[in-house]
Amino acid sequence: MKGRLKMWKEFKEFISRGNVVDMAVGVIVGAAFTSIVSSLVKNLINPLVGMFIGNIDLSNLMIKVGSATFKYGVFLNSVINFLIIAFVVFLLVKVLNKVKVTTNKKKEKTPSKTDQYLQEIVTLLKNDETNNSATKKSENN
Repeated sequence: MKGRLKMWKEFKEFISRGNVVDMAVGVIVGAAFTSIVSSLVKNLINPLVGMFIGNIDLSNLMIKVGSATFKYGVFLNSVINFLIIAFVVFLLVKVLNKVKVTTNKKKEKTPSKTDQYLQEIVTLLKNDETNNSATKKSENN
């Protein structure tokens, strides 16, 4: 019984970490996004590609060898889905990185009043320390 309670406690700690919650949200949003991209490929891109190769639906492309059927059109749909998802994620990460860099630059350019006061205090302390060192050296000579 104690082992189960300990395991339950460890599980609660694990699941309540921020990373796990973020990952769960990412998986859910990713699944929803995948269905959108699948619809985009099936309903918009495949007809465009099909116009060039003379076939409207890529998923109907197949090769029969004996009793085996190789549906390479379905595979092509999956490859197109993957490439679109990867490209969109690339663009999203690129935009987020640009926003992050811009935000960091703004933070660097305008230090807060507290930071300004602390910097002034540090400068004054350094000057005082330098003056005290110079005074002690002149007294010793």
